[in-house]
Amino acid sequence: MGVVTAVSRSEEYTFTKPVRESITLLAGLGVEGDVHQGVTVKHRSRVAQDPTQPNLRQVHLMHAELFDELRDKGFEVEPGEIGENVTTRGVDLLGLPTGTLLHLGSEAVVEVTGLRNPCLQIDGFSKGLLKEVVGKAPDGELVRRAGIMSVVLVGGVVRPGDEIRVELPPEPHKPLEKV
Repeated sequence: MGVVTAVSRSEEYTFTKPVRESITLLAGLGVEGDVHQGVTVKHRSRVAQDPTQPNLRQVHLMHAELFDELRDKGFEVEPGEIGENVTTRGVDLLGLPTGTLLHLGSEAVVEVTGLRNPCLQIDGFSKGLLKEVVGKAPDGELVRRAGIMSVVLVGGVVRPGDEIRVELPPEPHKPLEKV
C-alpha cells in the first residue's frame, strides 16, 4: 500500500507548485484552486491546439522514488517543484494500467488517464533533467518517467500521510500512453 507524501497546487501558470497542508479534489474538475482545474484542457499547449478537448490531466501524480533516483544523479528535486499535485511513495505509478483507480485517503478517487509528457520547462528548472525523465528503451521507444495524469471521480480532501489504495481495472490491461 502506498502513501501520499506531499500535496501541491498553484493558482497561476507556474512550473513549480507550492506544497500545501492539504488539497481538495473536485469530481470532474481536478484540484480546487489549481490553474489546471476544469472539465476542458487547461495546459497552454493543449488549449492552443483545441480548447474543447476533455481535461485528462486534472491531477498530476509523481512518485517520490524518482526524486531519490534523481538525487543520486546530482539533481535536487523536492515535492511540487516539477509541477505535480500529489507526491506518492510505495506505488509503482508508471507500471499501472490506464483506468486504474487510486483511492487517496478516505474519500477521494482518481482514475489514471496516462503518462505525463514532460516538456522543455524541466530543463529550465534544472539543466539536463529532461533527459533523466525522458529516455529511450532498448527498442528505441520513448520512455516517460515524469509521473502520471488522472481525472477526479470522487472528490475529497487529500493530505500528506494519507493512504493510497490501488484498484486495477478489469483485464485486459491497457498500458499507459502519453496524455
